Amino acid sequence: MPNPTAPYPAEAAPDLAALDRPRLPLALRAPVQARTWREFGYLLLNLPAAIVFFVYAVTMVSLGAGLLVTFLGVPVLAAALAGCRALGALERARARTLLKLDVATPEPLRARNGRTGLLAWTGALFRSGSSWRHLLYAFAHFPWAVLSFAVSLTVMANAWALFTYPLWQWILPAHYGQEGLQVYGDGEPGHGWYLDTPLEQLLATAVGAVLVMASPWLVRGMAQVDRTMVLHLLGPSRLSSRVRELESDRGVVVDTAAADLRRIERDLHDGAQARLVALAMDLGLAKEKLLSDPPTAARMVDEAHGEVKLALQELRDLARGIHPAILTDRGLGPALSSVATRCRVPVRITVDLPVRPAPAIEGIAYFTVSELLQNVAKHSGARTAWVDVWRAADRILIQVRDDGRGGANLTTGTGLSGLAERLGSVDGLFVLDSPAGGPTTVTAELPWRER
Repeated sequence: MPNPTAPYPAEAAPDLAALDRPRLPLALRAPVQARTWREFGYLLLNLPAAIVFFVYAVTMVSLGAGLLVTFLGVPVLAAALAGCRALGALERARARTLLKLDVATPEPLRARNGRTGLLAWTGALFRSGSSWRHLLYAFAHFPWAVLSFAVSLTVMANAWALFTYPLWQWILPAHYGQEGLQVYGDGEPGHGWYLDTPLEQLLATAVGAVLVMASPWLVRGMAQVDRTMVLHLLGPSRLSSRVRELESDRGVVVDTAAADLRRIERDLHDGAQARLVALAMDLGLAKEKLLSDPPTAARMVDEAHGEVKLALQELRDLARGIHPAILTDRGLGPALSSVATRCRVPVRITVDLPVRPAPAIEGIAYFTVSELLQNVAKHSGARTAWVDVWRAADRILIQVRDDGRGGANLTTGTGLSGLAERLGSVDGLFVLDSPAGGPTTVTAELPWRER
């Protein structure tokens, strides 16, 4: 008797991808998919939502413009913009729920010089481009909402009505006294074309089936127009998003610089400084014994000489960690080769750069490779690592690979995540591919800037 828990033979193993693949083609699935009916519901809600938005905007703007001859027009217009922003938040929530479109909240209002109060808030409203885009949405969306509501409702209703016509056609002769669904007529009784024969009913069903399969794509196309309007008029502008990104990157740069300064101070305090203090004490003792015990003094001076060499090596390593001289003098290729010679894992370096990049980009590339090779030596268990650096258009690409155990990720520890944040602060990218069992490939991109 076969064991039900035994694994499948190779020739009988099920195709998991085939099991997950839908059995019906998309053209047949689309009419009953949840996405189609969510987007259709969004288009139906367009009309009442747009009426409220449009009526509010027209009323408040007209009232504010009429009162501009007095001081009251300014706060009324400010209230119009504030109300449009509030209604825009509802529109974003509706798009998030039905269109699955997650639009970020626009930039907050900022008064100049940190001022507070009604006047500062009013001025911030008028200076905010997002406020005016919300008002523009109220006017531009209304005609589109009327059109999308009418077209989507008409097409969907007629498509499903014709497709299901044989199921409900009996209502017409039974309750309305006509042979069937009227396609054409001149108003006179008995004059016209009615779908009342089996062949005509079959034809109506066929036409309805075509419309049912075509209607989801019409709905999705119109919903895409709404997505575009919500994204560009109710979301943050590209400029404000870029400003936010730069502010965040500036914070990362400041935090990174502060962390580097703390590291340098700690290395000096715990390393070279402590060694030099001990050296001064040893030389003081040797000075005291110079006359009374010359052999001991000579031995202590010899030990102090060794301490001086160690202190110089620590200072040299510290200086290399700040910015190595070989990078400044000879460029990225020799500097990375120097890093490779100090790595416990054999490393193959390939640098293909036509000219040297800007010093800042060159320094970031150097420290990126240096930290990644340190991770390879400490955690990967690899036998070999490869480093490739090349230029592609306006980017400099760095790829570090190893044949280690893999399993690295950005969530454990702070090394790789901190490196990704550093690269992001200069418009760089950091991509990690490290499946369990290896190999690990890290690809980094930096903007290319000439010297």
